[in-house]
This record gives sequence, structure tokens and C-alpha cells, in this order.
Amino acid sequence: MKSFNWKVIHDREHDYDSTSKTTPIYQTSSFSFTDLHDLEGFFQPENNRYMYSRYGNPNPDQLARKVSELEGAPAGVATSSGMSAILSGVLAVVRPGESVLIPEDVYGGTYDLFQQFFQDWQVDVHTVSFADLAEVEKKITQKTSLVYTESVTNPLLRVEEIEAVVKIAHKRSIPVMVDNTFATPYFSQPYKFGADLVVHSATKYIGGHSDVTAGVLVGERTLVEEAKRKAIQLGMNVSPFEAWLTVRGLKTLSVRMEKQSANAKAIADFLNDQPGVNVYYPKNLATHGNGAMVSFELDKRYDIHKFFEQLEWVKIVPTLAGVETTVSYPLKTSHRSIPPHMQKKLGITAGLIRLSVGLEDETDITDELQSALEEAAEKKFPE
Repeated sequence: MKSFNWKVIHDREHDYDSTSKTTPIYQTSSFSFTDLHDLEGFFQPENNRYMYSRYGNPNPDQLARKVSELEGAPAGVATSSGMSAILSGVLAVVRPGESVLIPEDVYGGTYDLFQQFFQDWQVDVHTVSFADLAEVEKKITQKTSLVYTESVTNPLLRVEEIEAVVKIAHKRSIPVMVDNTFATPYFSQPYKFGADLVVHSATKYIGGHSDVTAGVLVGERTLVEEAKRKAIQLGMNVSPFEAWLTVRGLKTLSVRMEKQSANAKAIADFLNDQPGVNVYYPKNLATHGNGAMVSFELDKRYDIHKFFEQLEWVKIVPTLAGVETTVSYPLKTSHRSIPPHMQKKLGITAGLIRLSVGLEDETDITDELQSALEEAAEKKFPE
């Protein structure tokens, strides 16, 4: 069996000229045929031809194939964004009149998708704390057709008990879908834990360089084929160039995650030593690291506005997972639309900051944070 590093760098299948060292960019809207018999061949079972890039293109197919292999899943489809990957997966499973079960602490954009789009689509959406698996089991009804969760939640970084969730759902023959964006296939492979579908915002760590918007859904072949059909019908396809860029970024996933995870551990330790700072950092995600995200909450002794103002080179952005360290403010970005009572219950407070740790030397990051914390402290702490 080939190693993880071999899989991210090499491709077992070649839909392109094998003399090219790297995959060419198939920047074309359509493909030509020699005659009508050749055209008809596209519509035959088991064909490996391309006709129109919304239906399929070698670059998105390569991206889907590589991520599915890393996750240990038999099939995958690449889409235009993480949200479109989620949408295609849910549409492959859920029908109007049914219900889905999601965690209370799900990503804000996903919360909006379920609570607005799917509610309008006559799908009942039930939320519950997945930290209490007994409550999860109680919330499942005869109408439940999908259980959806995240391997690591955004932004408080709770690590999901995927195998336990799968066991509960599969006991009722209900499929499970897991967002694995924060963990990446390097740290967690939910399909191997029994999940039926696994989704990634490939915009984040899969691409890794903040220059693409893409999504990938992998999992059971029949479900992925249905999701791909939905993606084609709704025009969710990712462009060939963005798929190519994402595959290029994917090749360095393991080395990026090793360094960023080591940095994140050092930053979490540093923040834990600061007065008035409450740190959220994953525990027991994987034996070789716990991911590259750190969230932390400043208490009322700090001026949150001054903290952000004092950052010199760490940028404030509403996304994550690039090679540079960035911060976001969940209360006013990713979780802005969540009702205030839910924000309070989940711990999305005015002092909460989400840190996406980059590839800089750890001292560069700690020096920047130390300076901002010192300036933001309204009352200087004793030595």
C-alpha cells in the first residue's frame, strides 16, 4: 500500500498525455468528436470521454479522485465551493418532507444552508448538542434521513466522536455526512470510521494557498454519483484552472500540516500561559498532531478592538488555512447570522478569536500575539 505522501504527489490514473510531467490544464468549455458514432459513445455506460466541462473535465476529476483516495473512499466529485459540495451531498440523500439532524455548534454558513434553504425546501432541520450522544439518539425520528456533523467543529474546535455518531445513525439505516475541512485527510479519515459521505471546503487546507474556491465530496459510490448528477444539473462545477491549482496545492498537504500543526501546538501553549485568555485547541485528533487551528477568548480585561488594531502583519480575514497566519472574528463573520441566544449558548462571544496558524517561525507568531495582547490589556497584569 502506498504512503499518504505518495498519494498526495502521484496519480494512479492519467487522463492526459503521459509524457507531461504535470497534468495539463484542460481550459476548455467543451470537447470535440470525430463523427456521430463517436458522439454517441459518450452516452454509453462505462465511457471515459468528456463532452462539456459542466458534465466533466479531467482537472476536476483528478481533484475528486485524489481526495477520495486520501480519504479511502471509492468515489468523489469536485464542485465550485465547500458549500456547493455540502449542498450536492445533502440533495443526494434528503427529500422534501424528511428531516436532518445537525450539531448546534456547526459552522455558521452550514447552519444558514440548513435553516434557510432546506427549511424552504420543506426539510425539517433539528439541532442538538452532539457532545451528548444520548440526546443525539433521542432526536432521531422516523423522518430523519441524514445525520450531518463535522470532524472538528468551527470555531470552538470540538473533536467529534465519529464512530459513535455513525453507530447511532446506522442502527436506524440513516447515512452520515461529515465535514472534514479542519482536520483534513492527513489527520482524520471519516469514511474509514463509517461515514457515508465526507465533504471538504477545498478552498482551505486542500488548496492551501488562499487562491482558489473549490469543494470536494467523497464517499459511497451510489451517493456520490447522485450528488454529481445534482451538481451537473445545478451548475456547481469547479473550473478546470481552479481544480488544477487545488491539486497543485494538495501535493504539499502533509508537509504544510506537519509544520502548521506544530506551530499551532506551540501557539496554544503560549496562549495558555497568558492571563485572562481561554484557549480552545483540539485534543486527541490524531497521534501525529491536532490540526492548525487555535481559537481563544479574551476576558473583559482586554479591549478586543485594540487587539485587532495592534496586529501588524497578521491579517484579519473571514477564511482560513493559508500558508500565512490569519485571524477571524466569528461573532461578526462566520457566525454572524446565528441567533444571539444560540451564540451565547455555543460560546460565540465578543472576546472569541479564531486563529489560523501559518508556516512562519513560531516566534514570529508569538511575538505578534504578545505585542497585541499587551496593548489590548486595559489593566496591566502584574509580573
